[in-house]
Amino acid sequence: MIHWPKKAHMAFDSPQFLFGFLPAVLLVILVLQYTGKLRLATQVLIVASLVFYGWWKPATLLVLLGSVLFNYLCGLALIQKRNRALLAFAITGNVLLLGYFKYLNFFADTLRSLGAGHLPAVSVMLPLGISFFTFTQIAYLVDTYRGVTRERNLLNYVLFVTFFPNLLAGPITHHADLLPQFKTAPGRAISRNVAVGLTVLIIGLCKKVLLADTVGAYANLVFNAAASTSPSFADAWMGALAYSFQLYFDFSGYSDMAIGIAHMMGISLPMNFNAPYRSPSIREFWKRWHITLSRFLMTYLYIPLGGSRHGQARTLLNLFLTMLIGGLWHGAGWTFIVWGAWHGGFLVLHRIWLKTAEYPLLRVAAVPIRLCAVPLTFLMITVGWVFFRAENIATALTLLKSMAGLHGVAFSPEMSLLPSAFAWKRCLQLLAILSAIVWFAPTTQAFVKEILPADTPQEKTDPFTLRLRWKPTAFFALCSTVMALTAVTTLFLAQEHVFIYFQF
Repeated sequence: MIHWPKKAHMAFDSPQFLFGFLPAVLLVILVLQYTGKLRLATQVLIVASLVFYGWWKPATLLVLLGSVLFNYLCGLALIQKRNRALLAFAITGNVLLLGYFKYLNFFADTLRSLGAGHLPAVSVMLPLGISFFTFTQIAYLVDTYRGVTRERNLLNYVLFVTFFPNLLAGPITHHADLLPQFKTAPGRAISRNVAVGLTVLIIGLCKKVLLADTVGAYANLVFNAAASTSPSFADAWMGALAYSFQLYFDFSGYSDMAIGIAHMMGISLPMNFNAPYRSPSIREFWKRWHITLSRFLMTYLYIPLGGSRHGQARTLLNLFLTMLIGGLWHGAGWTFIVWGAWHGGFLVLHRIWLKTAEYPLLRVAAVPIRLCAVPLTFLMITVGWVFFRAENIATALTLLKSMAGLHGVAFSPEMSLLPSAFAWKRCLQLLAILSAIVWFAPTTQAFVKEILPADTPQEKTDPFTLRLRWKPTAFFALCSTVMALTAVTTLFLAQEHVFIYFQF
């Protein structure tokens, strides 16, 4: 079986990282940038990134460095000769590496359940971030084959893959976008970069520690109970909604922290999260949730499968297969496969709907559906998250039956799994507060506009958001300080939690 790490000691929200590793690395990098010693800054960043990765299990560095060397050599060969067979060999090597560490036991367990004899169980320690650095390098190989990028310097390539802010959970970056930034000195912008990046880092930390971890306690209670009992209607919905918000603020918080950390060093990472629960369709959701992964799946999987070039039936099949593979990428288990199929199925239905809604007779019927599009999309996503979170299919089905009222529809604190009526009401209040933040509060990139890459399309901003926009003033510095102190105090009082996407 796969052993998940109980503690990732260099998680962004760990004291070791926030008060030891990050300040030390940042100080050295900024001094080197200020003095123009960019090559030395690159070397220091490589060493720091390898220390960051190997802190939990130094042995996993062999996997990371082996993968980096293999792909670097394959990239050199592709630069010298554009060869489709070599590209296929390189991608196959990456898939086999990922398959061994992430899926070996899943496939073995599946074969045993089908009666394929007594296959021995192998204990495999899953290297952190293997899915992300594997996908990053597959994208690099394809881009090299297409002539988009040509990297011959080994140190530059190592830094591109191992840059610690986005090593474990993205954003998935492109070589041509990231590496040139390391070769440019920020000059007088250093103080501004630090102010902006630190603000975004604090916002992300608050999302993780104060919001995601708090509401996650309720989600854990319900999902753990569903493994052995049938939760009530109210508990089931509170648990499902709690997990929806936990995952939202956990991943949003991680994305903010990764972007903020990189920005302090003058590096602009691509936007990876943009208020996805405000989406009026499942297609829009995947343009807003884990944006760089969605882009990877579109560019390197959906389009090579044929995209929409071979008729409607083939297009629908390609959509479904892309999301099915995307589900399996998230985890080695049937729950992730069902989750991928769930999203693939709804993407297929959405595309069919767009075609049929063009008919005059259906335009009138489409009006109320469009009015309810956002809550309907969120409902579908929440149901899908049940499979994403549940330990197995049976637990997911138990919870979904309770959500459907098949185990009774009573809605009272007396029948709740929560220890008291006070806890029950507190959970409802917390869900209401998080709902208001999710659907009405400005996004981090709307609040701190400086973190957006220069080529990002600018969205229309309402006057309320404009008044709330971050500025380098004493008032906003005071607000950031209060938020940081609150988050850090909570961090030291609470049990350590790893970002959910660190598991993938």
